[in-house]
Amino acid sequence: MNDMIDIRTFGAIGDDDTVNTRAVQAAIDECSRVKGAGVLVAGGRFVIGTIFLKDDVTLHVAAGAALVGSTDIADYATDVYKNMYRDEPHMDRCLIFARGARRIAIEGAGTIDGSGGHETFRHTGQKPFYRPMMIRFLDCSGIRMRDITLRDPAAWTSAWLYCDDIAVDGVTISSRANGNGDGLDFDGCTAVRVSNCSFDTSDDSICLQASRPDRPCRDVTVSNCVFCSHWAGMRIGLLSRGDIRNVAVTNCVFRDIKDSGLKIQLYEGGVMENMAFSNLVMENVPRPIFMTFGQQRACVDAPPGVAPMQRMGHMTFSNIVADSSMCGKDSAIMLLGLAGHCIENITLADISLTTGGGAAAGEIDPSPLPDLTPEQIGRWWPEYFCFKRTVPASGLYAAHLRGLTLRNVRLHPVKPDARPTIFCHDVQEADLGGAKQ
Repeated sequence: MNDMIDIRTFGAIGDDDTVNTRAVQAAIDECSRVKGAGVLVAGGRFVIGTIFLKDDVTLHVAAGAALVGSTDIADYATDVYKNMYRDEPHMDRCLIFARGARRIAIEGAGTIDGSGGHETFRHTGQKPFYRPMMIRFLDCSGIRMRDITLRDPAAWTSAWLYCDDIAVDGVTISSRANGNGDGLDFDGCTAVRVSNCSFDTSDDSICLQASRPDRPCRDVTVSNCVFCSHWAGMRIGLLSRGDIRNVAVTNCVFRDIKDSGLKIQLYEGGVMENMAFSNLVMENVPRPIFMTFGQQRACVDAPPGVAPMQRMGHMTFSNIVADSSMCGKDSAIMLLGLAGHCIENITLADISLTTGGGAAAGEIDPSPLPDLTPEQIGRWWPEYFCFKRTVPASGLYAAHLRGLTLRNVRLHPVKPDARPTIFCHDVQEADLGGAKQ
């Protein structure tokens, strides 16, 4: 690391108090100018406001060192683009930003700490109210993130917008200090590889999204990761004005997920297809798969109203072991299209799912669930609680599908349950012969 540019040579002081934004930015600017080996953060905890990464800069945070987000919102720049969800401008600012940068990296055995648990970033009902994200990359390419620990963001840990050629490896994310603590959010990104990462998040651990119709999210692999989340392990969609396709997720563990392991949702007019999920283990996950197809306006840039629906499907889920026995009556795999708009060609193969069960005869409404229309959803995103009732199946619920195939699928409620194991409503071209109880 002797050939790296040390932020301390520019006057940075690692006393966990001094604000070092100018010193760190000066080191970044110099590194980009001379195309040096990188910017070194070592020997303390260095408080910063917003810094801007530039071409050919590797930000190396050494073991025992940390970059720490300031608790003064005045230290955060406003020219850092924006959060792409409507009604959430309080998350527009961020700690680390790059626009149009090439060949950038964040690495090292150290920590980036967003100070998200500080009272400054807690909503007390007073205005204005801000919760900056930790990292936002916009229109960047050739991005590498390795071995770093990202902890306690005030909002999302990272937002990657319209970026290409991304590799994230060996990263640890702990984001429970505040709400909306997403881990890695890839919006309109291509050639994305995430591997060997660990997540403990207050919101979705990984999101794949497409907020612009002209910027698809495609060619994504996720492997060898461990997910623990207060909401979803992986969410694919919701922001879906553009297409989302060519996704492979394999060799991952999902544990203690409050909402869903795989949450796959197409709602804003794009196309979602060509995905494979394999070799997954889930424990204490109420809905291992929660797939919905409908209409909703989620993006801040979307025009009024809802977009026409296109198509969703061509997905395979295989070699999955899921134990949802501690999740009660609401545990099931759920695949839900909309009347007149079927999800197409879904295959479940070599799956073992143990659910909670325990529903008595007459206790649960046996009719199909209501469609998640904009009127049914109301002001919420399309969540399970929008149904306002319990799923009428103890293992698999499918509605508005064309082409559903089950091969060696074992569905077993741990407690006796009066509901059918499988409930199909408006499911065409179904092959359910591979289901076992």
